Amino acid sequence: MSKAEETTLNFNYDEEDNKKKKKGKKEKSKLTIFDILEPIVAALLVITVIFTLFFRIVNVSGPSMMPTLNNGDKIIISARGYEPTVGDIVVLSTSSESKKTIVKRIIALGGDKVDINFTTGIVTVNGVEEEYSEELTLQQFDIAFPITVPEGCVFVLGDNRSDSLDSRSTEIGCVDERYIIGKVIFGISPFGKVE
Repeated sequence: MSKAEETTLNFNYDEEDNKKKKKGKKEKSKLTIFDILEPIVAALLVITVIFTLFFRIVNVSGPSMMPTLNNGDKIIISARGYEPTVGDIVVLSTSSESKKTIVKRIIALGGDKVDINFTTGIVTVNGVEEEYSEELTLQQFDIAFPITVPEGCVFVLGDNRSDSLDSRSTEIGCVDERYIIGKVIFGISPFGKVE
């Protein structure tokens, strides 16, 4: 192949490359607002469905779960297929009529025997000392202990035992499992796993 033929071939290749680039620019300029908004709207719909059916974002109100959760913290709760487990932090409503929700820790399940010695501040479940709070449980309400948690119910306490209205009071009492809205699985603000 001669040098003239090489030059001609290279020149023709450059022309074709330039035509492709111009065509690509024309195609890019044909993007509409719909093309831009479509993936954004689709992503928002998927996020909405996920957070409606499977997860919820809840704001913590009050000091009853300090130091684990603080007033104003934002948490994510799992709203589907939850089986209560001792030690879980849950969001629950206090009754079927109440729109008020509270955040507490499950200390005992249906059939468990809970005893609180308000002199020593020790909480026991089935004779074993509960270990979820370093604070002594000295504040007594209107429920006499020991009690056996009714089947289908949970016994809940706040981690901040001196500033928590919980299952020690008849106002909350043992909570029907149906009133558990979900288990706290993650903290958004501050960011991190909640235990």
